[in-house]
Parts: sequence; C-alpha cells; structure tokens
Amino acid sequence: PSHQIQVYDGWLLRFSYFYTHRTNSVEQIGASLLPLSEKIPYCEEVYRKWGTPAIFKITPLLDPSFDRMLAERGYITEHETEVMTMQLADYRGSSLSSVPVSIRNTIPQSWIEGLFALKGTTNIMHRQVVPSMYRAIPKDTICADIRDNGRIIATGLGILDREYIGLYAIHVHPDYRRKHFARAICCSILEEARRQGASRGYLQVVKGNTPARALYESLGFQFLYEYWFRTRYFY
Repeated sequence: PSHQIQVYDGWLLRFSYFYTHRTNSVEQIGASLLPLSEKIPYCEEVYRKWGTPAIFKITPLLDPSFDRMLAERGYITEHETEVMTMQLADYRGSSLSSVPVSIRNTIPQSWIEGLFALKGTTNIMHRQVVPSMYRAIPKDTICADIRDNGRIIATGLGILDREYIGLYAIHVHPDYRRKHFARAICCSILEEARRQGASRGYLQVVKGNTPARALYESLGFQFLYEYWFRTRYFY
C-alpha cells in the first residue's frame, strides 16, 4: 500500500513522497462521472502540493486516447514495466541447497534496512514512511534474504493473495551478482508459497532488464502484458 491513498471519482490517487512510480500515481479502477478536463488538472494540483510529479499509470484496460491526451499535455513515458505470470504446476526451478536463504512470515526492520542499503535509499522521508508501508501490507507475506557475515546482500518478498504469490523487492548487492542469489531467493519464495497453497505466480520487471527477464523465464514465468507511467514534472 501507498503511504496515503485518496479515492476520487473512480480513480485512486496514491502518495508516497515519490518513493516509486507505482506507489505515487493515479490508477483508474472505475468509471468516471466527472469530465477529464476537470479531473486531470485536479490531480495535477494535488500532486503539485505534495511537491512530487503528477503520474498516471497506463494499462491495456484504458482507452488509448487517454494516453495520447496526457502526451499532448506534456507528459512523458517512464518506467515501462512487463508483467509476467506462471502456473506453479509449470515451475521449473529448484532451491540451491548451497545458498542459505532465510525465510520468515513477517517483515522485520532489519530486512527493510537491508533493502534500503541495496537500493541506496538515503531520502529521509522515504526512510521514515516506507517501513510503515511494508507493515501495512494486508496479506500474508514471505520475506526472504541472504546474508554474509550478518549483512543482508540479497532480498525478496512474496505476497500471498488468494491462489497467487507475487514476487517483489528482488535485489542483489552488485558485488554478489552472478552467484545465482536472485534465483535462490525466487525459488525459496515460490516453494514456500506452494507449501502454503498457492497455485499461480506473478511478478513485474522493468522493460529492458534482460538478465532479470531471462531468470524469470527460466523459472517458468511468461509475459502477460505491459504497462507504463505518464509523468509530468513541475519546475
């Protein structure tokens, strides 16, 4: 969940001090009754007051004319993302017994601090609000990490929702890449999810991240659809 969420005429306005595009954007979840000529400027003003860009999530469910309308208003395309899914019956991975992956059903502060370190998160506001965002996840979670001398060098988070397991926060320290740590994290989460009754998986990967997509395809994930964000910065 975002730090704050506002419902506005079938739209969700998410606010998280620009921590990520997904948690700081407008998402359409229902039909609009108000005209777009009124709604878009309203959203822009709200985000301007927060001191962040105005961002709209664009998915295949939206009329293409909406994306063109934003482009005409000066919005640029950012953070193109591919969604991949899998039937866990088709899962082709296996845990790497030589890689010690820690699994727990809670998200400890030490894991969040480790994630901050891997992502290079130094923004004071992000460090204050993001822990509460993780703790507010309203679903069961599978939290995974790999440590070296007590320091977290790889992370992953699974979120269980009905029969689905979603993979998030897959990060590996640059000095420890090409050691199959990301694969070990993913496999550990997927196998634990299967033990807890999940039958399907999904994840999101930034378009153009060829190594990550190759890993996910090797596990059995397949491309389903693409979405992106339209962003307008206020200077």
